[in-house]
Amino acid sequence: MSARRSQAYNRGMPDRFSVVEAFPIVRYEGGVRREDRDEVAREEPLEIRVRGRAVSVTMRTPGHDAELALGFLLSEGIIYRQQDVLKVEPCDRDDGSNILNVQLSPTVAVDFERLTRHVFASSSCGLCGKATIDAVRTQFPKIDGDAGMASETLLSLPQKMRAVQETFARTGGLHAAALFTTSGDLVVLREDVGRHNAVDKVIGDALMKGLLPMGDHALVVSGRTSFEILQKALSAGVPIIAAVSAPSSLAVEFAEESGQTLVGFLREARMNVYANFDRIR
Repeated sequence: MSARRSQAYNRGMPDRFSVVEAFPIVRYEGGVRREDRDEVAREEPLEIRVRGRAVSVTMRTPGHDAELALGFLLSEGIIYRQQDVLKVEPCDRDDGSNILNVQLSPTVAVDFERLTRHVFASSSCGLCGKATIDAVRTQFPKIDGDAGMASETLLSLPQKMRAVQETFARTGGLHAAALFTTSGDLVVLREDVGRHNAVDKVIGDALMKGLLPMGDHALVVSGRTSFEILQKALSAGVPIIAAVSAPSSLAVEFAEESGQTLVGFLREARMNVYANFDRIR
């Protein structure tokens, strides 16, 4: 990405936000009561606007908001490459940096009625209705690549991810998503109170860096895998999706149809592979 484009993405937005807040508490431990303070993860609303029109409001952990906005628009099929975006900046009337406006290239057509109806009906936490799901299945191309990953490498990823979850270590209250190369190198990790937001942030980062499609990468998430997580990974062309917890039935079905390898219960030197098994060697 050029320096000019990078500045346009981040203009007016600090690189780091305060992602935790300390509160006075009363702690009980070993039968002893004492006053203390504890850090908890911050949660604030983020309104995403496209060409000045609101299209989504999501509750998120502040920070990496441009990535979140772009990852969201990518997974919704509004943008497909970094050249589709001119700039991302806070709304001029927003002093709290909780409103972002995304300016798109004039060549990008946006169906605002479909976008706002779809997003607000699903409460920013997923999709509903067979027609909507079928539309998503045809929106992004099936992954046909044969990029594989050694089982030992895949099994090592949760520990690598956990080692850099700084805010989780302080609060115990955030989800994480991370992109790795198939050789096991960490590309980017993001934390958020929302699982979907964490995924949007990592794929938004990849889009900003011009790394899409990510045909030789794996996405690892700290919670369970749902249809929406698979959809977001497919929008970025990620062939391997792994989670430390369980998948849903719709996630397994979607992975089978989209050519994605889906791994669950990736922890304690074990895992279950639910779809497209041959990529794990």
